[in-house]
This record gives sequence, structure tokens and C-alpha cells, in this order.
Amino acid sequence: MKRWQRPLAHALFGIALIAIGEAHAQYPNRPIKWIVPYTPGGITDTVTRLVTNKVQAALGQPIVVENRPGANSIIGADLAAKAAPDGYTFLTVIAAHAANATLYAGKLPFDAVKGFAPVSLVAIAPLIMTAHNNFPVKDVKQLIEYAKKNPGRISFGSSGIGAAAHLTTELFKQTTGTFMVHIPYRGTAPALQGVMSGDIQILVDVPSSMMPHVRGGKVKALAMFSASRVPGAMEVPTMKEAGGPAIESSTWVAFLAPANTPRDIVTRVSAETEKAVAAPDIRQRFEQTGIIGAGTTPEQLAKFMDEEIARWGKVIKAAGVKADD
Repeated sequence: MKRWQRPLAHALFGIALIAIGEAHAQYPNRPIKWIVPYTPGGITDTVTRLVTNKVQAALGQPIVVENRPGANSIIGADLAAKAAPDGYTFLTVIAAHAANATLYAGKLPFDAVKGFAPVSLVAIAPLIMTAHNNFPVKDVKQLIEYAKKNPGRISFGSSGIGAAAHLTTELFKQTTGTFMVHIPYRGTAPALQGVMSGDIQILVDVPSSMMPHVRGGKVKALAMFSASRVPGAMEVPTMKEAGGPAIESSTWVAFLAPANTPRDIVTRVSAETEKAVAAPDIRQRFEQTGIIGAGTTPEQLAKFMDEEIARWGKVIKAAGVKADD
């Protein structure tokens, strides 16, 4: 570079830095896209819309939720991973995202960890175990006894291979030394029909999906996978109270951004998310449906997801779960 060109280059670099700083200072100055890799109406979609409605008010720009379901959430996650890391695209994930890291190892079009910047763990929903009304057990202790006497004669459903409900039941089987047959469905709704009709005997899912049918007498609740009773379903005993192992398991909702999204933007959205989750009206809505609000820093979410990936990786390998079962 010629001597006279150096001051010009330095000046242009300085102008670029100022422009970037001003862009960040003005963030956001246009609508934000928020990808939900599931269909509308489920826990992922509902939690996202509740929380981002408050976040958008704090940021001063609309947040547009886009539902991009398909392939175990991989389609939506791939779109987010490949989006520009400018703070105008975010992604909601649940426990299946952590399972996918093992279930689709080497097959994902993105890196489940390095492809994203953690933003915040938003909510946790302990899972509930339910049974067909005519299934001859009244609690988990009797279920374990029945399963050991009748190996392979109990069928359990799930909303899909690798879902938190599926892997939680696999963990239950491993812990209790029982054998039950997995029947995967394409979503919670058909799995729920399966347990109500008796096509399957056991179904684990979130309280928001199951409790209306428990209270309506269409299925019976056996236990909650939690250390203590859950608001919104206080009548359901914990797994330990119902005579089972003290297993805790849940699905969860977390917010991510594309990798390399500016740190100050991630930090700001994380802080606004934490404020939104702490709002009394959000807390109340969560508790009514058996959801526990979280709201964490990006660092806390990163640690949590690492632990979840390791935990479900062990269950998947021990159970021999395959993505194409």
C-alpha cells in the first residue's frame, strides 16, 4: 500500500466501524423474523408468541412469527442457521433439537451447537405420564409390576421419534428394566387419539396437551416427571409419589440466533426475554398450563443445552433409537 493510501484506508475503516456501531445502536430498525419449526397451536408456538409479543413492545419493532414445520424441526432450524447473522432472524427450539444432535449426527445440514448463538432458556414443561382408562393399573408402581410380568405387551406412543416424550419413556424403561413397544405418531394429536381409543396404553406428553383430557375423564394420569407437583396439575403425583423412580424430565423452549449474530444484540434480546418471562401475566399463563418460566443468560443456556445433548445422547444410544425407525 502506498504511503498516501494508508490514511485513506484508516479513515474508511473508521467510517465502517462507526456505521456498524450506529446500526447496532439503532437496532432494531425493521421487523424481526422469528422461526418456529413446528405447526401453530402447540407449546412451542404458544410460548414463542406469548413471550415475543412482550419482547417486540420493548424493542419497538414487530416480531413476525413464521411457522416452518417439518423433518423433526430440521427444516426451520436450517433456515435459521443459514440466515444472515444480523439480529433480524431468531429461532425457537425445544428438547428435540438437543436429541437431533445425536439422532441425526453427521446428517444435519447445520451444526446443532456451533450453528447457533444461544439467547435464552424461556420455559420448561415437566412431562406427564398418562394411560388408557381401561388399562389395569392405577399408579406407576403397578405399571412397573405389570410391565415386568407382561414384557412387550404394553405399547406406548409419542409425538414422534426423538421427541422428549419418546426419549423420556425410553429412559423410564431403562431405569425400571421394563420393555414396552414404541408406536410413533406424527404429532401429539394422533397420539392422544391412540391412547384414548386404546390403540396404545401409555402416552407421555406435556400437561397443556394432556390435562384437559385427564380432567375430562378421557385418559388417566399416572405421574409427573418432576421433583415436586406442578402448578396447573397439582392433583397429579410426582413419579416418586406414584411408586416409580425419581426421574425428572421435561420438554423446554429456548431462543437461538444464527451463529455470529452480534453479541450486543444477543445480549439485549436475552435481557428482554428474561423480563418478559418474569412478567406476572406471562407467569400466570404458564402456570395454568403446567409450564415453568425460566429466562436465562446466553451462557446459562449454552451450558444447559450441552447437558441436554449429552443426556439424551446416552438414552438414544442405549435404546438403539434410529431416526428412520
